Amino acid sequence: MAEKKVLIEQPWNWKSFFFQWEWLLFAVFILINIINASLSPWYLSVDTFLTAPMNFLDKAFIVFPMMLVIMLGNIDISVAAIVAFSSVMMGVIFNAGFPMPVAMILALLIGAACGGINGFLMIKFKELPAMIVTLATMTIFRGAAYIILEDKAAGGFPEWFSFFAWGYVGPFPFILLVFVVAAICFGILIHKTSFGRKVYGMGSNLAACKYSGVKTDRIILTVSILTGLMSAVTAIFLTSRMGSTRPNIAQNYELDVIAMVVLGGVSTSGGTGKIAGPLLAIFIIGFLNYGLGLMNTSAQIILIIIGALLILSVLVINLRFNKKNNWSIKTRQYIEALKRGIKSVKSL
Repeated sequence: MAEKKVLIEQPWNWKSFFFQWEWLLFAVFILINIINASLSPWYLSVDTFLTAPMNFLDKAFIVFPMMLVIMLGNIDISVAAIVAFSSVMMGVIFNAGFPMPVAMILALLIGAACGGINGFLMIKFKELPAMIVTLATMTIFRGAAYIILEDKAAGGFPEWFSFFAWGYVGPFPFILLVFVVAAICFGILIHKTSFGRKVYGMGSNLAACKYSGVKTDRIILTVSILTGLMSAVTAIFLTSRMGSTRPNIAQNYELDVIAMVVLGGVSTSGGTGKIAGPLLAIFIIGFLNYGLGLMNTSAQIILIIIGALLILSVLVINLRFNKKNNWSIKTRQYIEALKRGIKSVKSL
């Protein structure tokens, strides 16, 4: 009997390596920087690449848990409302006389609780799509923020609080260093832990994971709490950057975050994605906004461009995966037909 060998790892192939979605994103990032450099002679400098991210990295913290949400095949459109509600509560708590560190910790707990509410509702009412659940909670959280502050602002924060958004540790912005730490932590969580493997598996086949003993409800709840917690982290950095808070802050953040995740190659059908893609997409959209700002482009035009980019990325990614799936299905059908033909010839 011939000896059979099973290859656990596939041999390295330069075509499969360089034709990955992340390389295309890297090329797009280079192209955007070339265009921006043509708009401003002072653009290409170390200072630009260190200071420009300070204007968009606050929302980037939500990208990592949103990646987990979409990998599960769900979506969360309440993140911007959680940012607003957490920020408003932090301002109200501080103005009530509590120390700022206590207000920040409570804001993080409030954000995590909001995410937990989303997860509980998705687990309890499985017949409702995640979009419907988070659409309802988005209205509730944003409405609660308006009830608390109405059209007023909360501020008067201590001077040291501005360090979170505008401070430096050596030559590097503090927010950039925190972002790098968060990216490393989520990269390990997604690609190097059993939790990440379970998320991939649930996105590919939820029923199979459930009957295999995976505690799917616990995974969904954990991801939702992480999403709420990181939304509160965004609230702290955004409030620090603005110096005050209002119920209408973080408008359209959910659009930017979802666009970054989907543009990064995470399929909306779930089960696929690498953290490198959304990381590149964060800086692509961030520096795209920066370049459009150099041209004095209106906010409405920027939203249209980001929306079109989101639609285009969804179409391209889905077409890419569908082509692969169709090719594999046709190949299997051809092999089965060939086997049947061989058997019929042998029977003659």
